[in-house]
Amino acid sequence: MNYFCKTTIAARILMLIGASIATPAAAASFDGQWNVQIASTRTACPNGASVSIGITNGKVESSNAMVSASGHVADAGGISVTLTSGIKQAIGSGRLSATSGSGTWHGAMCSGTWTAQRI
Repeated sequence: MNYFCKTTIAARILMLIGASIATPAAAASFDGQWNVQIASTRTACPNGASVSIGITNGKVESSNAMVSASGHVADAGGISVTLTSGIKQAIGSGRLSATSGSGTWHGAMCSGTWTAQRI
């Protein structure tokens, strides 16, 4: 390989390493405790539940023993999360800002919306 090609490859590797290092810092801006209000669009489904979740380095985790939460937050605030309680599971997505967020969710037989507030 010639010098120019080696230099180009080295520069690309350094850019990729820099991007991977920057990602957690950007996602970390959403770190902290969040209170999530869940609403259902079907009257037969539970409505008005509240769940506390924590975000650390862009990783979503549950802070409630009754509900397990997992997922991630992207740099721009896009969030995808899975909530599990016993055999029930709900998958949600949406967007967070510095202090609030909103989105949609769906489960096996129910669906709806959610809103979040930073605690």
